[in-house]
Amino acid sequence: MATLADIGLAAAINILSAFIFFVAFAILRLQPFNDRVYFPKWYLKGLRTEPTSSGAFVRKFVNLDYRSYLRFLNWMPDALRMPEPELVEHAGLDSAVYLRIYLTGLKIFVPIAFLAWTILVPVNWTNSTLELERLSNVTSSDIDKLSISNVPLGSERFWGHVVMAYAFTFWACYVLLKEYEKVASMRLQFLASERRRPDQYTVLVRNVPPDPDESVSELVEHFFLVNHPDRYLTHQLVYNANKLAKLVKEKENLQNWLVYYKNKFSRNSSQRPSMKTGFLGLWGKRVDAIDYHESEIEKLSKEIAAERERVSNDSKCIMPAAFVSFKTRWAAAVCAQTQQSRNPTVWLTEWAPEPRDVYWQNLAIPYVSLTVRKLIIGVAFFFLTFFFMIPIAFVQSLASIEGIGKAAPFLKPLVEKEFIKSFVQGFLPGIVLKIFLIFLPTILMIMSKFEGFGSVSSLERRSASRYYLFNFVNVFLGSIITGSAFEQLDSFIHQSATDIPKTIGVAIPMKATFFITYIMVDGWAGVAGEILMLKPLIIYHLKNSFLVKTEKDREEAMDPGSLGFNTGEPRIQFYFLLGFVYATVTPAILPFIIVFFALAFVVFRHQIINVYSQQYESAAAFWPDVHGRIVTALVISQVLLLGLLSTKEAAKSTPFLVALPVLTIWFYRFCKGRYEPAFVKFPLQEAMMKDTLERAREPNLNLKGYLQNSYLHPVLKACVEDKDKEVDDGEKWETESVLVPTKRHSQRNTPAPSGVSGSSSSSSLREASDF
Repeated sequence: MATLADIGLAAAINILSAFIFFVAFAILRLQPFNDRVYFPKWYLKGLRTEPTSSGAFVRKFVNLDYRSYLRFLNWMPDALRMPEPELVEHAGLDSAVYLRIYLTGLKIFVPIAFLAWTILVPVNWTNSTLELERLSNVTSSDIDKLSISNVPLGSERFWGHVVMAYAFTFWACYVLLKEYEKVASMRLQFLASERRRPDQYTVLVRNVPPDPDESVSELVEHFFLVNHPDRYLTHQLVYNANKLAKLVKEKENLQNWLVYYKNKFSRNSSQRPSMKTGFLGLWGKRVDAIDYHESEIEKLSKEIAAERERVSNDSKCIMPAAFVSFKTRWAAAVCAQTQQSRNPTVWLTEWAPEPRDVYWQNLAIPYVSLTVRKLIIGVAFFFLTFFFMIPIAFVQSLASIEGIGKAAPFLKPLVEKEFIKSFVQGFLPGIVLKIFLIFLPTILMIMSKFEGFGSVSSLERRSASRYYLFNFVNVFLGSIITGSAFEQLDSFIHQSATDIPKTIGVAIPMKATFFITYIMVDGWAGVAGEILMLKPLIIYHLKNSFLVKTEKDREEAMDPGSLGFNTGEPRIQFYFLLGFVYATVTPAILPFIIVFFALAFVVFRHQIINVYSQQYESAAAFWPDVHGRIVTALVISQVLLLGLLSTKEAAKSTPFLVALPVLTIWFYRFCKGRYEPAFVKFPLQEAMMKDTLERAREPNLNLKGYLQNSYLHPVLKACVEDKDKEVDDGEKWETESVLVPTKRHSQRNTPAPSGVSGSSSSSSLREASDF
């Protein structure tokens, strides 16, 4: 059980760590040779070049201007200076809305903390329950006097906690409602003002049924020509080109080495570079490096050509899925949001992710296997969550040395020295738990990829939902249950089974001290460490010193990273959960959470402006998940408070809490019905408006040429020839109906706009309606 002194030591360590990180960052970012590490986004946009300086050679590496060091904290106001509309233009709506999660936390918890410390803390502090009774067998500390544990059983003071629970809930719901409304408005405005993108006209069609008479391409074309005769434009099949992608990547690596050796030879033409053909050039036959790489590239090019031909023609490489594009956004919206067949298991349509968001490897997974994969991953995630209780129990044992010492006297020497005890109980549990969680995001992302999601955004959202569930079950519930057992070990052993719930009821508020230490490690020092970017800094300089051979290598070494929604958002949600649960139970935790939200907002705003590069743009499609998890945390806090008061013999006040979860769930359903459609559907009114404006501004737009290869697998794009060379051909598809030959014996011609030459009549259109 961490005492006030332990919390103070942990706070001193973490504040000092955060300060060191900030000072180190402020100094390192000023050095010219670190410029690509701390400002990569501006380099990728082409708005920043290498710092140049005249004079001493050392100036190319070290900033000798002492005046810049006097303003080393200017990055903080600079990060806050960019207005939100400009931030959306600079970094995208996803990044701007992600920052609003931190703002939402501040808007919710700053007033809640003020009320809690004004009303609840005096209500709890002015009792003497823990001091007088000491509960004989329950461990407690001075900080627990601020919690609900210090209120005597059956006290009328519990009415204050009930009233505050209602006040906190109403305020949180009000803020969430306004934020949902604001974000929905930002999304619609963003979609309305956004430039043309391929995904606005395209849907992903999966589970195309097999047909003995036609290929997948012919079947897709005929189906949409008949069912969307005036709207269908073109389609692109989904290929299993994973092997081809590996060959192309290998060729790119060899070409990069070839450029390196050619540059080396151009600088010293007296001697041609040589190399050994063995592993990493450590052994093997010594050969001419340029000739060797040219021959290897030639061999690989032949392999790539053969594999490309096989992928294009082998039916086994063609998946029963396609990207289907339409002439207007309105037509794409109708197709993506409606059922295409009387059989609801085939011809499944959904909005296509934007091309850079597509996770091509998973598109090659047969649709029928996705259900099996989901079952496998569900079972695997259950066992992962279950077995992770073991390290959680170990962490809680570190946080409960004094409690275990009562039942195990041989451990008493560990707690005799105050500094060691304060360090172990106040700092070590949080850092150990952080270490145990390091590899979890990678594991969850691998599981999501195996599950078969077809876009990076959906992979991250799925991984984030699992991460949040994992945090709730293991880090939150696991810490409370195992921690209570360790702290009240003597009580659990000697008391009757009917008294155990009361002991847990008293012990749950006392776990706030452990979560305070975790917040300081993860939310204070951890966020400060994020801006220092120590790992990317070291990796960049190692690559720049030993691996960078060309300018392309330098750009790849300058890896800016991204927000990491799959890890960042669940972490934020965990702080929402802690804030809601302990607001009425132990308000002492709220200032620590507020510091996290404020610090993280400034840090990540700086990172979004200067560092992170967007992998995709979903137009804040993740916000319904964010809203849902915050409401879930609110309901969990209400249920836990209800259970806690039931152990406090507050029979008069407890029943009034029953209505609170019901009202909160009703609020969630209201928001879901009112605002969520803006995030999962594209209003036809908005689509028609954009189409009308586009036709007025660009009446001769060759949309087919724009969309033709947008969703072709990246490794196949290089071999595609432009079939619409003449402007007249590009306009013909918009004005004429043509005949498309079919292999079906029942119907020889299908009328619809197509790239195949021919013409159709109204009579043939009526004949095709029976297709």
